[in-house]
Amino acid sequence: MNYYSLNRQSPVVSFREAAIKGQAPDKGLYFPETLPSVDKELIENIEQFSNEEIALRVIRPYVGDCIPENELQRIVSETVSFPVPLVKVTEDMYSLELFHGPTLAFKDTGARFMSRCLGYFLRNETKKVTVLVATSGDTGGAVASGFYGVEGVEVVILYPSGKVSPVQEKQLTTLGKNIRALEVNGSFDDCQRLVKQAFADEELNRQLFLTSANSINVARWLPQQFYYFFAWKQWPHREAPPVIAVPSGNFGNICAGILAARTGLPVNHFIAACNVNDIASHYLSTGELKPKQAVSTLSNAMDVGHPSNFVRILELFGYDELKDFLSAATITDEETLQTIGSVYNQYGYLCDPHGAVGFLALQRYLESHPGQRGWVAETAHPVKFPEAVEKVTGKPIEWPEAVKDLVGRPKNSVEMEPEYDALRTWLLSQI
Repeated sequence: MNYYSLNRQSPVVSFREAAIKGQAPDKGLYFPETLPSVDKELIENIEQFSNEEIALRVIRPYVGDCIPENELQRIVSETVSFPVPLVKVTEDMYSLELFHGPTLAFKDTGARFMSRCLGYFLRNETKKVTVLVATSGDTGGAVASGFYGVEGVEVVILYPSGKVSPVQEKQLTTLGKNIRALEVNGSFDDCQRLVKQAFADEELNRQLFLTSANSINVARWLPQQFYYFFAWKQWPHREAPPVIAVPSGNFGNICAGILAARTGLPVNHFIAACNVNDIASHYLSTGELKPKQAVSTLSNAMDVGHPSNFVRILELFGYDELKDFLSAATITDEETLQTIGSVYNQYGYLCDPHGAVGFLALQRYLESHPGQRGWVAETAHPVKFPEAVEKVTGKPIEWPEAVKDLVGRPKNSVEMEPEYDALRTWLLSQI
């Protein structure tokens, strides 16, 4: 499998090159040259396959011969080594819990796969590799966990100061060793802009071996298809493909789901469940992709005004096709809090703010489309957002074992203004 840049001004590359480079030289995102078709046998008899077998069948065509079969099996096995349960909430609505990995967020799947792929590709590299990543909340923690202690790899995480939750910040700033956190006085879009500028800086790239760990990287984006197949394995209504609501910020997660559907996974409809940082609704109603300045919300991982991965969705579907297959919903913070409370009080299920955005979006869609059913991608554990959740429920959240040891660890970050010269100077000082 080869990959081309969506800006179409760079050479075609292998999966290995796309994973190492992260972004094409022309600043475009890499995209697979051909789309594989998922085996009908896998779809029709999916309950007979283990999650490891499902994931291996899904990802093998995208990797090609860049990774030997035994190594790819190992990478996949380590990637999907935690449960991904589909939990019934109401008769028509389910929650796909993606927060049972080591950092309690859906991004563990992509980060674990990517870190292991890069570890294999760079095993004989003598020059230190710097993984540069921007985060709006969960990406940084997942990447930090995936690369922690990996020889020859330094991880630099840019996050917006005051705009991530306390647990998220602990996951970014307390590991130490080869993990460094830059606390940017700005928004996630500022962080993402700085990262993109660094990758486009030819002189900087001659001095540093930079690669990306955001969902712009195909090794982070593509494995997010796995849990859509795992959900189908557990879906009890095979006669009716689901409506899937995905909390959407940078659109990597929902784009992976749409790719899975495009290649053979049965899906009735997708909903991009957004907070007020919603460019999808405007695009679907006008055909105009119009970025906007991001604002802070309770669902902070979705506070993205210029989502990178939307261009990949447009590569998969033309406008006319897309507006029939994808809809968007805009949910306010007030509605988010109300939904956390109502779902908890009526059904005994506790959503995090992102899951609540998805739940309300799905609920509204199903109310206007009677007879359909669906599931929500519950992307993070509620413990990451204690203020919002405890305010509504009036009860403290029990901290899972995975984050209990973070409480007493000191924060270690470098404060930085959202200016590229400041980032460039700091990166060069680390050589």
